Amino acid sequence: MNATVGDRLLVHGNIVGERDHGGVITEVKGQDGGPPYMVRFDDGHTGLVFPGPDAVVVPK
Repeated sequence: MNATVGDRLLVHGNIVGERDHGGVITEVKGQDGGPPYMVRFDDGHTGLVFPGPDAVVVPK
């Protein structure tokens, strides 16, 4: 998984009834665009994310 600042990270809900959530990648901490990523989520909180197999990067 590779990303650049400004891309969106979308995390799919992995439990029935759980909604997808996502946000904008504000910082790439890994080498060559790899994780982990600082993400400003749509609900306003910011966090360090080590994306799993249920996450995709949507280029800006």
